[in-house]
Amino acid sequence: MKTLLLLSLTAGALLFSGCSSKQYFEPENTLSASGAESSFNGTIVDVSRDGATLENGGYIDKNGIHNTSLGEGFRFLSESGKYILASNAEGMFRLIDKNSGKVIKEVKMQPPVVSASVRNGLVAYILENNAFGLYSIKEGKKIVENRSERTSAIDARAASPLFIDTLVVMPMLDGKLVIFDTRDPEAMKVVYLSSDKVFNNVIYLERMGDTLVAATPKKLLTLGTDGEFEYKKNVADVAIGGNYIYLFTKEGDIIKLDIALEPLAAKKFKFAHFVAATVYKNKVYALDKQGSLIVLSPDLGKYKIYDVGEVESPVFVANGKLYKDGEIIHLDKLGY
Repeated sequence: MKTLLLLSLTAGALLFSGCSSKQYFEPENTLSASGAESSFNGTIVDVSRDGATLENGGYIDKNGIHNTSLGEGFRFLSESGKYILASNAEGMFRLIDKNSGKVIKEVKMQPPVVSASVRNGLVAYILENNAFGLYSIKEGKKIVENRSERTSAIDARAASPLFIDTLVVMPMLDGKLVIFDTRDPEAMKVVYLSSDKVFNNVIYLERMGDTLVAATPKKLLTLGTDGEFEYKKNVADVAIGGNYIYLFTKEGDIIKLDIALEPLAAKKFKFAHFVAATVYKNKVYALDKQGSLIVLSPDLGKYKIYDVGEVESPVFVANGKLYKDGEIIHLDKLGY
């Protein structure tokens, strides 16, 4: 296995487990979430921004649990209405037909694929060595491939490439966004988020209307018609709710910002270590590694804390469901 992958997984384990001297978030009062829980038969072994890989080879996407097998050793990357994308540590990249569950194309990508997205027959991908490119499914070949600055270690939460009409936004491993048109992929625009040498990859990338929202472990950025704005914090996670951005920091802060990244409200949960966060149906959710699930009002003024048990394996949250240690927590059943 390549050095970069080992470093990435090691870093993820360190972030996940913490160290023995770490202080923990210990709320005085918590509520039971048993009425919002159900079980699923599976253990999450890997997560991407778009889904999770199960120990039995199945996967979870934003719509729920799927039994389609990715193949032994393969991890879920992302999907479209037609395809599932998966890769393994040996550099094999698979396109799986979503309807039949059959592998329709397997390509050797060396080094392995870190993140990828597919749209209109084109796969946008980023490799472990920070190379990026476009692969045509119909032609069975790479249309373009370029390499950005090599990185020695990355944060395990790598964002996926984003398609916007004919544009592709590549969230690079060295703290840059590379933007180009699929009709002219050689003409590229580069947006620099950060210049740190390690653990500096883009960990969050979403579209908010006509604005891009992106983050590295040290910085949040918006880029749109009103200009470019940045906000420096130690980023644990990011979520979008309506016209607002919610930033979850490694110090236990939850901050509500507008599109220009002006803080509108904030709430601190001392020593909280957030491992999952989302905004769903006008509520803000943040899960601490020790098992405290915080549910807040959109203005962060009201909240309740539910005890869902210490986090033992990777978690995934999407579309109002939190998948954790064989349990599904239905978020809309919890209030603040």
